Amino acid sequence: MKAKTANDNLNDAILLLQKKQADELLLLKEQFHITYQSLKPLNLIISTFQELTQTPEIKNNILNDLIGLSTGYLTKKILVGTKANSIKNLFGTLLQFAVTNIVSKNSTEIKAHFKKFISNFF
Repeated sequence: MKAKTANDNLNDAILLLQKKQADELLLLKEQFHITYQSLKPLNLIISTFQELTQTPEIKNNILNDLIGLSTGYLTKKILVGTKANSIKNLFGTLLQFAVTNIVSKNSTEIKAHFKKFISNFF
């Protein structure tokens, strides 16, 4: 077996450094791709929305507002109808706004009464 010369040791060290450089370049490219994907506007919006909807308080508020909006819309459609004159339509819009605000502000009490009604009914 031949003894390693300084040149051989230097070549081995160069090969190790080149492999390390290639590995680090690959990791850098992967991190760049991850960062690039996370900074896209659509992905920022999606991640922000996911963070917001995972918070219990905000999730509850969104649900309450959705219940209020749907209740107001249904109230307007039931009382005013689809084909109404402009005065009736204005009245329906004001009524929808009022019902939406009342239901969204008092949705916890409405839910409690609804649960009580269902439990008494069954």
